Amino acid sequence: MRIRSLETFVLGHVGLVRATTDDGASGWGQFAPYNADITATVFHRQVAPRALGRDPSDVEALVERIVEAEYKFPGAYVARAIGGLDTALWDLLAKKAGTSVCAFLGGTPRDLPVYGSSMRRDITPEAEAARLKGFVASHGYRAFKIRIGKVCGHDADEWPGRTDALVPAVRTAVGPDVTVLVDANSCYTPGKAIAVGALLEANAIGHFEEPCPYWELEWSAQVAAALTVPIAGGEQDTDIAQFRRMIAMRAVDIVQPDVCYLGGLARSRQVALMAHAAGLPCTPHAANRSLVTVFTQHLLGMIPNPGPFLEFSIEPDAWADEIFTPALAIRGGVVPFPAGPGWGVTVREDWLAKAVRQVARG
Repeated sequence: MRIRSLETFVLGHVGLVRATTDDGASGWGQFAPYNADITATVFHRQVAPRALGRDPSDVEALVERIVEAEYKFPGAYVARAIGGLDTALWDLLAKKAGTSVCAFLGGTPRDLPVYGSSMRRDITPEAEAARLKGFVASHGYRAFKIRIGKVCGHDADEWPGRTDALVPAVRTAVGPDVTVLVDANSCYTPGKAIAVGALLEANAIGHFEEPCPYWELEWSAQVAAALTVPIAGGEQDTDIAQFRRMIAMRAVDIVQPDVCYLGGLARSRQVALMAHAAGLPCTPHAANRSLVTVFTQHLLGMIPNPGPFLEFSIEPDAWADEIFTPALAIRGGVVPFPAGPGWGVTVREDWLAKAVRQVARG
């Protein structure tokens, strides 16, 4: 069995990959959303030529061979492009075996409780608190993540006093039995992060995500050592060695690889197992309802150290909901595991018909 063709389909934020072998089997994968047209260019220039004609049965080895071959180009775009290949090949192999990707890799498919992930910093504390309280009533959410500080904010808040008002407002609105997590998106220096951490601890916050610029591992380690609230991070990182350092120095208490940012399922599972060996849980990043959430459902079912929740965006991302069926839906705070072989979902033909298609053949 050899990889005969690799196709990309790009529409708006999203790029899909279809891998087909010489026996006619095929599978679907996805790049990380946003700038998908750039990722598709990288894919056809730097990834597809190294994959065509190869045996797809050992995905891990093929992926790492490409990572090493492209060692002059480390970082986000090559990792995003490789992630499209990796996820397409797992879908192909699991479908040939007649099972889910999760089960194919030794996992146990299961419905997962979610945390409702808010992406908004433009919302007032009062409005955010009311919105999340409404989601508890309407969808049964038992956990949420809210945005504090400012993206790469150099200690600045989105506007003065927002974080100080937001955290207690949300805690009061959803009540003591709902888990509340926060994400600072690289906002703080260590001293400021520790001061904010005192507010979080006083409000029983479940984790403090990316308190410092994510590349400043020593800063995050200082914060983790000073606080009892668990520090989470890793979503931005694309280098396995960086995760090894992050875990060894206890820069985080919760490891958060993103399947599409890191370069696929194989590399994300490798990071999860590294975390497990160090006694740390893995709660992967999955910040939109595209296929990355489906990939993460499968990943959480196969690793020995899954966090208690799957990240699930609560924003109205119509662009993500139009890619595949059945649509992801929350029932009683839980998202059902997709039934069927491979990823368990079907890419919509009407979406493909509108996408820009490129084909590489070997």
